[in-house]
Amino acid sequence: MGLSLENIHKTVDGEVHLADINLEIESGTRTVVLGRTLSGKTSLLRILAGLDRPTQGTITIDGKDVTGVPVRKRNIAMVYQQFINYPSFTIFDNIASPLKVAGISKDKIKKRVMEVAKILHLTDMLDRMPAELSGGQQQRTAIARALVKEAPLLLMDEPLVNLDYKLREELQSELQDIFRQREAMVVYTTTEPGEALKFGGRIVVMDEGKVLQTGMTTDVYRNPATLKVAEVFSDPPINCLACRVEGNTATLESGLVINLSGHLKDLVPGRYTFGIRSNNLFLGRQTSLDVELKAVAKLAEINGSETFVHVDCAGARLVVQEVGVRSVKIGSQLQVFVNPACFFVFSTAGDLVLAPDAVTHGN
Repeated sequence: MGLSLENIHKTVDGEVHLADINLEIESGTRTVVLGRTLSGKTSLLRILAGLDRPTQGTITIDGKDVTGVPVRKRNIAMVYQQFINYPSFTIFDNIASPLKVAGISKDKIKKRVMEVAKILHLTDMLDRMPAELSGGQQQRTAIARALVKEAPLLLMDEPLVNLDYKLREELQSELQDIFRQREAMVVYTTTEPGEALKFGGRIVVMDEGKVLQTGMTTDVYRNPATLKVAEVFSDPPINCLACRVEGNTATLESGLVINLSGHLKDLVPGRYTFGIRSNNLFLGRQTSLDVELKAVAKLAEINGSETFVHVDCAGARLVVQEVGVRSVKIGSQLQVFVNPACFFVFSTAGDLVLAPDAVTHGN
């Protein structure tokens, strides 16, 4: 089974929700759609599900045009951000509901419900009501109801976004195992680059209703085609430093001069934007190749076991991702260090010119 979207557009009251979407999704693959809020992810899933019809374009499954086929006539399963369960049904009956509607025999229903309940650790909760379960358990129930259908197309619209950090990590791991065990096409949307990297597979990066880049997830992460892709696929967004290249040196706006070597040595003279991810900036020297950026502390955000330190470097706002809880005095002078081998290079138009070696910048 294969799914194809050709020249898909969606306009609502004159507002463009999707523009010129062309995608190919193969059977047995998982595709992560990554984009910020209002990038068009949910609009795309609704069209894939048959809940909405595109203003223009064609959707085909195994070569058959299904553009105008409504959701009730499509063999799909969908999980939403908000866990939706029938409050008056037991967990068993919630999971079994699509099978009952399909007229499956009681024996087969019980077998399939028990199989899915075991995968999602719901076996001991099947006699309970949704109100008796935690948020994570209720979302597991909603996911189980989608999986039990064994539909060839599984759509998941940020299904973990409303769960706490620990539950999200647990379900992320479990879903990866589930996806590997099934032949269904899985399309999973998220706003978080880290979640996209965990799921792997193929990725579709979206912004303002358009597809910016597609490919294998790690390939796109390491080689973003444009600065916009790098911004969407970095959390916090990738830091930018404007520079001018002359000869074998690059001069940053701060006046700092960097000798060009490694992947940077053959840069032709001109103006560029150096991109650097926050996890490649440090408040202490890491290697002898590091260069120092003088900065002023503006804000420190503690996020679990990490601290995001916002700094001003000669007018450029940068974010340093430090491991552990870091106390920083606002307004204090800081030394920020970076290895030039970690720089992405973008043209002034925002196109990728050079990417660092994968072994250098890692994930």
